[in-house]
Amino acid sequence: MADTQHFPLYIAGAFKAGSLGQVMESINPATGHVWATFDCASPDDVNTAIAAARAALDLPDWRDMTQTARGKLLYRLADLVAENAEALGRIETTDSGKLASETMAQTGYVADYYRYYAGLADKIEGAVLPIDKPDMHVFTQRMPIGVVVGIVPWNAQMFLAATKLAPALAAGCTVVLKASEIAPAPMLEFAKLIDQAGFPPGVVSILTGDAKNCAVPLTRHPDVDRIAFTGGPETARHVVRNSAENFAVTTLELGGKSPILVFDDADLDAAANGLIAGNFGASGQSCVAGTRGLIHRPVLEALIAKITEKCRDLKVGDPHDPATHLGPLCTVAQVEKIEATLSKATSQGATIAFGGKRADAGAHYVQPTLVLANSPDTETLKVEMFGPVMTLLPFDTEDEAIALANDSDFGLGSGVFTQNVARAHRVSKRIRSGITWVNTYRAISPIAPFGGLNQSGYGREAGQEAILDYTRVKTTWINTSDQPMANPFVMR
Repeated sequence: MADTQHFPLYIAGAFKAGSLGQVMESINPATGHVWATFDCASPDDVNTAIAAARAALDLPDWRDMTQTARGKLLYRLADLVAENAEALGRIETTDSGKLASETMAQTGYVADYYRYYAGLADKIEGAVLPIDKPDMHVFTQRMPIGVVVGIVPWNAQMFLAATKLAPALAAGCTVVLKASEIAPAPMLEFAKLIDQAGFPPGVVSILTGDAKNCAVPLTRHPDVDRIAFTGGPETARHVVRNSAENFAVTTLELGGKSPILVFDDADLDAAANGLIAGNFGASGQSCVAGTRGLIHRPVLEALIAKITEKCRDLKVGDPHDPATHLGPLCTVAQVEKIEATLSKATSQGATIAFGGKRADAGAHYVQPTLVLANSPDTETLKVEMFGPVMTLLPFDTEDEAIALANDSDFGLGSGVFTQNVARAHRVSKRIRSGITWVNTYRAISPIAPFGGLNQSGYGREAGQEAILDYTRVKTTWINTSDQPMANPFVMR
């Protein structure tokens, strides 16, 4: 324990221990050993953070700051994120097991999310209304929605925090971020950059802790105006129930079982790479993982051969090694879930064409796995495993492919591989998902809205629309006449 790092909470501009006195350990998935400890927030800590956020809304330092000045603060934060991308990425890799090559690159790119919303900060506009009463001047303004609670999971914390924090701050809100109690270190380290950027105390607090002492008090708190949640559907149901206590506006970005459709006219090398990106990128620990590979029967065998060949060249091992393709999964529970799901799938008649076992590197490691299904009811096509498991199922017609793609309770991402432009437009339009990638997969941008439907949630993050979700429209009526109201008992 002497060599471990410790991460305190960040509340109202200060780093402090949790009032519960409860400290949790974080395990490095690559080694299986404790590498860090962190303080857990209590209900009292939650109350302190929310009270500071509420107070900051009325402090002149934040309330009277111009929209342009808010943008400059976000530009400063973006620069700090970019300068510290390597260090933050390495912490995230040690904490979660994700590849350092991805965590460092993704954190560097996250800076662009803050820059994007910094540029939008002074472009939040109202309107003068062409009202039907000649003696009235009526206009609208977009006001900050208020206190925001942002809840992010462990698997892409810097990215998912930016999609909430950047538009909320640009809109003039105050934010309490809750990092996952699994691998929260990068978010607690990121708090130092909030402090360095110069945001007034209380504008941003960053907590972590368990459901009982932290998450539930946060989402039920009467002074919370907006909840932005990323996580799983079961936890989301609790968040929605809790929000009934405060009527907070709530958006949910949840998981998925995204389909990737490969047609017989596709570039098969591109399709194989897209399927590998969608299934083995981030070791499969991605909400948009394309784990339902729907393949036109004429090219199925050729595609299986290409994917199998590529799987043989994939290196499983140390996530800090630049040569590694798949690192460890964050928790052993994920490995056990994959094993149980694969067992059920094979009992249903599915075939494991590659992998299917724990890798030699350690308890957190799973081989890249290719499953060949003979039914859309195969367990690996239904269960979100959050690991490197790809399942392929053949189809014979375009309509069948679309029906299989839409045969899901989820609706976050989807992919289409075809060289037929008309088919690309036709099929992507009919797939029920929030995002469709054509001849590529797993691409993001601050400019492009991100979100799903059905059990993948509702609301959108990123893009211009997202910033408006952190505002309320206020309508102001000004009587321009010198005459008194004609009849106070009749509505104008």
